[in-house]
Amino acid sequence: MIMIEAVIKPNRLDVVKSALLEKGILGVTAVECKGFGKYLGHSERYRGPKLDAGFVPKVLLKICVKPEDKEVALKTILTAARTGANGEIGDGKVFVYPMAEVYRIRTGESGAAAL
Repeated sequence: MIMIEAVIKPNRLDVVKSALLEKGILGVTAVECKGFGKYLGHSERYRGPKLDAGFVPKVLLKICVKPEDKEVALKTILTAARTGANGEIGDGKVFVYPMAEVYRIRTGESGAAAL
């Protein structure tokens, strides 16, 4: 299994979620968070007011997929989370790494059956 973590702009959450559902990628955890990146000095608008980029609101998505679904999920997130034609500063990052084990608490299933 593969864990994909995507840090995206909050206003892209519904777009990313819908795009993943269309591709049959289910089981996404979303966590509200704050962060900053390379362009610390820029400011951006979030729900109206201009914010200092010291820490800007973000959403962290955690998605565990089968290896064969990795490319579809990754391309879907990269496309749906991008703002504008060429993207904008602060669109986010995606991290991909192997997942050793996964278990479904309710049934005790493990591995791909637990997804």
